[in-house]
Amino acid sequence: MGTANQHAGSKGVRTIPIERARRIALAAQGFTDPAPKGDPTVRHFRRALDRMTILQLDSVNVVARSHFLPMFARLGAYDRDKLDAWLWSSRENFEYWSHVASITSVEHQPNIRFRMQKARWKGLAKFEEDQPGYVDSIVSEIAARGPLSVSDLSDPGDRSGPWWGYSKGKMALELLYSTGRLMIDYRDKNFKTVYDLPERVLPSEIAARPDPDDAESFKALLMLGAKSHGIGTATDLADYFRLKMPAVRPLLKELVADGSLELVEVPGWNDPAYLHPEAKVPRSINASTFLTPFDPVCWFRPRAERLFDFHYRIEIYVPEPKRVYGYYVLPFLHGDRLVGRADLKADRKAGMLLARGVFGETHADPDVVAPAMAKNLHEMAAWLGLDGVEVGRKGDLATAVRSAAG
Repeated sequence: MGTANQHAGSKGVRTIPIERARRIALAAQGFTDPAPKGDPTVRHFRRALDRMTILQLDSVNVVARSHFLPMFARLGAYDRDKLDAWLWSSRENFEYWSHVASITSVEHQPNIRFRMQKARWKGLAKFEEDQPGYVDSIVSEIAARGPLSVSDLSDPGDRSGPWWGYSKGKMALELLYSTGRLMIDYRDKNFKTVYDLPERVLPSEIAARPDPDDAESFKALLMLGAKSHGIGTATDLADYFRLKMPAVRPLLKELVADGSLELVEVPGWNDPAYLHPEAKVPRSINASTFLTPFDPVCWFRPRAERLFDFHYRIEIYVPEPKRVYGYYVLPFLHGDRLVGRADLKADRKAGMLLARGVFGETHADPDVVAPAMAKNLHEMAAWLGLDGVEVGRKGDLATAVRSAAG
């Protein structure tokens, strides 16, 4: 790998060509790390999470739980139970609203505490005002009985009303979790959340660290976003931990002024970019894999379009007649480009991985992309314990991928 050196642009600011920016970004995300020689271990999980910093969670299970797919994209087939055991039982990581619902290293927990200063939603704060005794009773019950889910509570309440039909028990748990008075101890195989007291979840050495001030936390989180992106605009870096832009802009100026980040420009980008000092520039990217919609490579849609010329919208909530590509569409990364996408579904009853629609980008060579997609579909099916692959007829690559998939 080389460095990001390139010719100077306007006012002495270096110019990074878009091709180089893509390689920087993918290297930062771990796509040049050596593949495991055997079955992936905790060491590989740790390395991959260190590259991503954040592993986003989502309950959608059309193919597999969302947090399984970024690891598969970077490591290949692995034992999902082992990953879950490490994520929630090792106490190396914690779950919180870091990006959205996400897993990240406990080392970063002090810099997330600012988010715990108030309830995530106004409705949760109003709930505590209305039922303070009930909220306190939940903490007392968990303190006495140990980790509990909402269904374990002695008085969980009924599901009704606003807030997705949350019961009063779920409302109380979400309030306590968002304000740091409870933590998620683990999730079970059905993705059910189990809560416990922070002192029984968070390692004592992390809990003992003093609270940073907000500016210190924001700078640390911006640097983590820059490390995991390699290169990005202010909005890219702010989005990584969902920081507000008015607070971010002056801090980025400080980080450039003290040499923590380098201000650069990428032709075609309307905004300046920021380069992390440890960013690597590989000569090539040899990745070939599907990405979940919640992968850091593509979770911020404006960045995916700016970096890869890949217009992407998740269509789960779009009425079926209005969907362009399908229900659960995964971008396909080949080399250093997003070259296509497929509407995938794991039909567990039939034992098949369904590719209901398969599409290529205009710049992509179908003779290259189709066999690469077919190979990846079979690898994913085997990892998921499915018997085979079935390719539908929707999409310009459907015939070629179906032929290649056999």
